[in-house]
Amino acid sequence: MSKEKEERAQGTCFVVMGFGKKTDFETGRTLDLDKTYKNIIKPAVEEAGLKCVRADDIIHSGPIDVPMYEQLLSADVVVADLSTSNKNAYYELGVRHALKPYTTIIICENGVTSFPFDLNHVVIRTYQHLATGIDFDEVMRFRKVLTEAIVEISKRDPEKRKDSPVYTFLNQLNPPELKKVIQAVAEGAAGSSPASAAAGGQPGGEGDGAAKAKLYSEWMSEVDAAQSADDFEEAKSLLKLLRKKMKPKPPESPDQPTQPEDPYIIQRLALVTYKAKQKTPEDEIAALNEARDLLATLKPATSNDTETLGLWGAVHKRLWDKARDRAALDEAVRGHERGFYLRNDYYNGINFAFLLNVRAAQAADRAEAVADFVQAQRVRAEVITLCDEWLAANTEPGADASEETKQNYAQSKYWVYATKAEAYFGTGKTTEADAIYKEAYAFAPAGWMQGSTEEQRAKLKALLDESPLKYVKTDGE
Repeated sequence: MSKEKEERAQGTCFVVMGFGKKTDFETGRTLDLDKTYKNIIKPAVEEAGLKCVRADDIIHSGPIDVPMYEQLLSADVVVADLSTSNKNAYYELGVRHALKPYTTIIICENGVTSFPFDLNHVVIRTYQHLATGIDFDEVMRFRKVLTEAIVEISKRDPEKRKDSPVYTFLNQLNPPELKKVIQAVAEGAAGSSPASAAAGGQPGGEGDGAAKAKLYSEWMSEVDAAQSADDFEEAKSLLKLLRKKMKPKPPESPDQPTQPEDPYIIQRLALVTYKAKQKTPEDEIAALNEARDLLATLKPATSNDTETLGLWGAVHKRLWDKARDRAALDEAVRGHERGFYLRNDYYNGINFAFLLNVRAAQAADRAEAVADFVQAQRVRAEVITLCDEWLAANTEPGADASEETKQNYAQSKYWVYATKAEAYFGTGKTTEADAIYKEAYAFAPAGWMQGSTEEQRAKLKALLDESPLKYVKTDGE
């Protein structure tokens, strides 16, 4: 928000939603919720004349719960994004509905088609997320929708603007006396103020007061900057500190369950751990094993989180490349297979197909080799359909779209074309494949992309040249 707008801002809007990339288990897609917040929600709220606050914008010492509950109680407006059916978001929405009869707006990505029965009576405004980003036209459309909703809900007479089912159905219920409750909360949570955070910091934390008061969003911005600069060691150090800072407290008694960590932080930490350049092959294998151990805490064998499964597959694929460990190859196949069937996406699909060919080449049993080889062909046929569907659903951003939106689209389009070409090549349709490869190279956003694609094509060609199908007798032979 500009200084001029901040001075004009009247009141506060607290945003209830997840952070970072989260998996929508209903559709299998992974959505970048930070893009929803930065591109849609925050600009819309500020346009409506309110200060926008999300939990990762709160400077605090001690538990985040105190300032979070205070915001749920006192914020003039709450916007709750229920995309990916985030458990914390649902819980915080329930707290808001219990504390305040009105000025709560619910939004959700339109991939979610079923909501709990208790929300059947509540208006839910939807927008379309493309997983890697949000179309510029959709950003502008939904910003307008959200701004208008905030302005309208703020103008209504308090008696006529109830949106909480609690106060709608229990119409004799009186909300808490806000001034008294807020005063009591403020007195009891003096340590959560920015001043106390800077002075004393977070109990049990490390570093000086300024470091302890750093926001979650600031940590992640630094991680993003380091990763963009290919400084994976710096990104790893930041993520390790953030993981330690956000690690849940151990249970107070053996009867209580251990609270899980935020999977997004572990996923990011695993990614930068295995991406970091190593001096020796031994160091590289050690880094891959470290990344594998991190992901193992997310229970990939039973997880439905496609981000976890994709990383699990990628780490084990590299372990196979470096150490020729057959168990790693099987885990790589399993990770991409589960990810593909849960998510139905071209990325997991094309990797799953390639790894099936790799395993076919290693099989001692010819029947096993043929089974993997034929399954790879079938998966590639599905991948071609998925690529065509993506291209039909994602149009070129307009001239007034941001550079980030244009760049993200160009990169995604390239990989879709390269994947489609590889799928045709893998099914023996080389003429079609050559035409698509040529088209992809003509608009490749970066030179290294073509080199990477050609390297993958050469690996696949070597596997196809040794097809086990040539040993299979057909009728008449």
